Amino acid sequence: MTPATLQLLSRPDCELCEHMLRALEQFARREPLPPIALVDVDSDALLRRRYGLKIPVLLLEGSPVCSGALDEQALREALRAVNRPSAADPA
Repeated sequence: MTPATLQLLSRPDCELCEHMLRALEQFARREPLPPIALVDVDSDALLRRRYGLKIPVLLLEGSPVCSGALDEQALREALRAVNRPSAADPA
């Protein structure tokens, strides 16, 4: 099984983005998290168009988990869903 991918979409000098990153770091001290990749939302035209006004945005496997502030419950649920074996996986 491939480890999940977390991406924090942000931009330089974004105070909300810095708050979410700190919240993620605190969360990771209590519960295991996949590595977090910081992505400048302005580095990609599609990301900028889709999420540019909503940053910070936390993506798990490319799907939005939360924006603006860390939603710990939504992150837990998303991680459980990603880590849940599918019916097609052999036991």
